[in-house]
Amino acid sequence: MDQKTKVIVTGGAGFIGSNIVDALLERGMTPIVIDNLSTGNMKNVNKSAAMYRQDIRDINGLEEIFKVYKPTYVLHLAAQISVSRSVREPIYDEEVNIKGILNVLELSSKYGVEKLVFSSSGGVMYGDDPEIFPTPERVCPDPVSPYGIAKLSGEKYLNFYSKEKGLRYTILRYGNVYGPRQSPDGEAGVIAIFAKKMLKGAPVTINGDGEYIRDYIYVRDVVEANLLALEKGDGEIFNIGTAVGKSVNDVFNALKEHIDYDLDPIYGPPRPGDLRKSVLDISHAQEILGWKPAYSFKDGVGKTVEFFRKNV
Repeated sequence: MDQKTKVIVTGGAGFIGSNIVDALLERGMTPIVIDNLSTGNMKNVNKSAAMYRQDIRDINGLEEIFKVYKPTYVLHLAAQISVSRSVREPIYDEEVNIKGILNVLELSSKYGVEKLVFSSSGGVMYGDDPEIFPTPERVCPDPVSPYGIAKLSGEKYLNFYSKEKGLRYTILRYGNVYGPRQSPDGEAGVIAIFAKKMLKGAPVTINGDGEYIRDYIYVRDVVEANLLALEKGDGEIFNIGTAVGKSVNDVFNALKEHIDYDLDPIYGPPRPGDLRKSVLDISHAQEILGWKPAYSFKDGVGKTVEFFRKNV
């Protein structure tokens, strides 16, 4: 691939998207960032990338960008990412996460995009009590939040556009992604939120009993999965995680050790819509994409803390 390979990255000013943009530039490709900056940040965007402040809900504005660049690939990361907000505001979640991907799919089909890679969610896809842990992709989806329902809808629309219009795709279902550039000020991203508070010596509140289990995956591993999916795994769904569960209490203790934090957590009420346990089987991604996580939880947390020490 070279600079003639143009890649639209929706949500490219966000935490995961901006890390992907950097990697695309390193590989000699031309990334085009589309982001409305509702949660993304211009500071994240590499100066070598084209940047358009554009909402994916606005198909006319979006089309102008597709018309100019006629990209080879689209990496669709733009989303409303908060499970709890989706519970409070399901109509807003639908507008961004369902209407948004439909607009992107329509334009990808119209302008001859070779392949779309969709950032879905393994963390919410399999419901509250899947029959298998770690959970493989073959388990029937059972999302309980509007966010998860919208992500599953996006996956189904991809299958439709593939069958009806020949659009190639790969779906990546992420675990709980963390790492440099994650916002510590929203509702998503417990590692970033805790790290900022601990580094300031502020009290940390844990929602519920702290025994909510998640599969935490470092952002650079997610970046690598996206790059591999450009060429591999057509028409397939892949869990992108570690197959290892960590509780919120585990996260607190790991950060406490790295930061030398000496306060105890405050336990508050649980958040509506949160699943009790989510751990992903990643053997399919290992077999087909040739992907596996390169960063341990300890190393990833250490790199994240180092970033926040310098930047927050």
